Amino acid sequence: MRKLKLQVQVTVDGYMAGPNGEMDWLTFSWSDDLSAYVEALMESVDHIVLGRRLAEGFIPAWEAGPEGEDQASIDWMNDTPKTVVSNSLSHSPWKNAVVAGGDLTEAITRLKDQPGGDLITYGGATLVRNLIAAGLLDELHLLVNPAAIGKGMPVFPDLGAKQPLHLVEARPFDCGITALHYRPQHD
Repeated sequence: MRKLKLQVQVTVDGYMAGPNGEMDWLTFSWSDDLSAYVEALMESVDHIVLGRRLAEGFIPAWEAGPEGEDQASIDWMNDTPKTVVSNSLSHSPWKNAVVAGGDLTEAITRLKDQPGGDLITYGGATLVRNLIAAGLLDELHLLVNPAAIGKGMPVFPDLGAKQPLHLVEARPFDCGITALHYRPQHD
């Protein structure tokens, strides 16, 4: 069965964006050691899962070729099949992307059961919280930026109970970001 990985940039106080989606706390530019870490994380991945709101900006930005990205990364992002999780879209307006609506657990289980490499999601916030709440993530890769913002869109939903995680690796990088790699501990 394929694994579903989360790679998300977060603040030290656990937010993936400010209250209105602000991302002005992100660390730029990444150091070579962080870029190599993310490249290694991606080696087993052959499918991207996105929430609709993130897809609306993410997919067109990569199609345009974001400034500062190398052509190999741009090609990989554009050529990798994508599933956009949405109950408001009936079909995909993007190339190389399909829409999955309905029950999230069923949609993700179908993707995991297909042959192929691992799956990765970058968000958005609602999708990430729903994946965590449903216990659908196999790995969490939190790229912790050296900033606290006090309020915003949290990575973890309030489930009214402890969410145990197993630390696989904690690794600081030259640019100040620290990667925390966790696996959920399911009862």
